[in-house]
Amino acid sequence: MSVLGSLSACWRIARKSLRQHALSTAVTVASAALASGLVMSVFALTTASRDAFAGGETGYDAVLGAKGSELQLVMNTVFHLDTSPGNIPWSLYEEAKRDRRVESALPYAVGDNYKGFRIVGTTGELFTDFQPREGERLELMPGGRPFDPAYREAVVGSIVAERTGLRVGDTFLATHGVTDAAGPEHPGAYTVVGVLEPTRTPGDRVIWIPIEGVFRMEGHVLSGTGERYTAQAGVEIPDEHKEISAVLIRTRGSGAGRMLEFDIDQGDQATLAWPISESILQVFEKLGWVVMVLEGVAVLVVLVAAASILASLYNTMNERRREFAVLRALGARRRTVFGVIVMESTTIAGLGALLGYAVYFGTFHLASTIVREKTGVVFEDFAAHPALYWTPIGMLVVGAIAGLLPALVAYRTEVATTLAGGGYG
Repeated sequence: MSVLGSLSACWRIARKSLRQHALSTAVTVASAALASGLVMSVFALTTASRDAFAGGETGYDAVLGAKGSELQLVMNTVFHLDTSPGNIPWSLYEEAKRDRRVESALPYAVGDNYKGFRIVGTTGELFTDFQPREGERLELMPGGRPFDPAYREAVVGSIVAERTGLRVGDTFLATHGVTDAAGPEHPGAYTVVGVLEPTRTPGDRVIWIPIEGVFRMEGHVLSGTGERYTAQAGVEIPDEHKEISAVLIRTRGSGAGRMLEFDIDQGDQATLAWPISESILQVFEKLGWVVMVLEGVAVLVVLVAAASILASLYNTMNERRREFAVLRALGARRRTVFGVIVMESTTIAGLGALLGYAVYFGTFHLASTIVREKTGVVFEDFAAHPALYWTPIGMLVVGAIAGLLPALVAYRTEVATTLAGGGYG
């Protein structure tokens, strides 16, 4: 018999056996699918999160803020997830804007929220110079426009509009504090004049208002000079009293960024987080052991799935011994019987690997949805990852190995003894 003929015969026998033991086959395939899907999800999500948080090309590469932790500064300013490390005087923003090493600078002032979404005060340059991603500008949905710095107007991010229902023409009251949605409300309603198109960045979770509005918000006290100053209606605020949370900066290249960082960090007034990606990578480095644990658990699940395949096939050996003996009596070779079992185990693993993609897609979608809702960061949709290729191959190898012991038992079946009612030789 040719090799193809032998394989065809093995497949027919294996397929019949899998149908006869449909329940145990389905359970084993499900365990293999969970194992395969879990492995792909862990590795793919680890890479996707690292790329999304630290690898994305943004239109700015540094954050200037109060003296303290660079990571806290980045998490607060870029991702809107942490509290502000403090304020800096307005003069530092003006100095940064005039610095020949700085291409553009955008001031940030935070301290309020609406239904848990941060309100950020800034300038009109948000709509002209700011780039949420390299080469991109903020775009407003039809019917919207940028806010007028002279009025209580707001432009909301796409996720804010989606979750709160705010639309152009709606009004809202700001709540004091960046996280407490149940805190005291500031008097003076803001009118929504625009909704931003999705940017796939944390900015989608932000409400943007004129920075002057933050300075004049009731309950906000300015202390840019070190003394407390409260803005008065109709009275211009002297620049020396103004203070902001941070400044987003776009430097004129890596050399300029390095020099600027050195000069600022030598002082005792401010911190420059440059480049932003390095601060984020520190988080992943500190949490590297967590990733290793998850990867280890995923590998253990694969081993459990392999054990499940082995147990499923081994437990059927006793009831199938006469079947193998008859096959042998009809002329089947030992290697044919051996090949049938290995083919069964490999088929189970293969089916599990295919269904594992469904587990992976579901897990990835759920994780990316949660991350988007909590941070505004969007993972690249099912980006290609080596794990998506080598996991199914690895599952086939594991399945084949898991079938070796049951196959060896079938291989050693003694025809005469078994047909006469005896056991295995």
